Amino acid sequence: MYNFNFEPVLAGFDKLLVGAALTIQLSVGAMLIGLIVSIFCAWGKTSGPLPLRWLVNAYIEIIRNTPFLVQIFFIFFGLPSLGLRLTPNSAALLALVVNFGAYGTEIIRAGIESIQKGQVEAGTALGLSKLQIFRYIVMKPALRTVYPSLTSQFIYLMLNTSVVSVISADDLAAAGNDLQSATFASFEVYVVITAMYLVMSVAFSTLFAAIQKVAFKYPLSR
Repeated sequence: MYNFNFEPVLAGFDKLLVGAALTIQLSVGAMLIGLIVSIFCAWGKTSGPLPLRWLVNAYIEIIRNTPFLVQIFFIFFGLPSLGLRLTPNSAALLALVVNFGAYGTEIIRAGIESIQKGQVEAGTALGLSKLQIFRYIVMKPALRTVYPSLTSQFIYLMLNTSVVSVISADDLAAAGNDLQSATFASFEVYVVITAMYLVMSVAFSTLFAAIQKVAFKYPLSR
């Protein structure tokens, strides 16, 4: 008979909270930076010169067809051979940005291509500048279209942060592994960690749903 004992887990719960905070920081930071990368690459793939399109396509194919774990190892263990040494947390953030950027590029590209060319031509006929056309006619409606996919990708990204513990990044999974090694309460530790990931996922999903109602309501606010 197994005796459940959550006291050691509760005693080290502050360490799990610190790990969860870093998980959120890594996820939000990777999403914000990755979103910028995604927008630039989506523009390059849809409107950029041919060499830039080839480069973006190569980037997307490499990232989408290799395991995330291998990408982390390449950044953390491979780049030092070229003279670029990163801390575990910095390497984790870079790996997450690179990974999110590739998937985000395809999501945003699909949104941009969903905009009818007639709308762009109408904006040109009205005398709008290229920046105004991109902001009001292309980018904002495109983001509204792909917003659910982007938020789902963020949740997936946040759950993927558990992998960065393999390079000793101080995320929630790493904190849980340390606590399990100290207490040997494997079942209790990983039950609590699972619950914490679930709570974070549900909380962000709820937040994104609220933002969608405000930011992308009809008509689009300017």
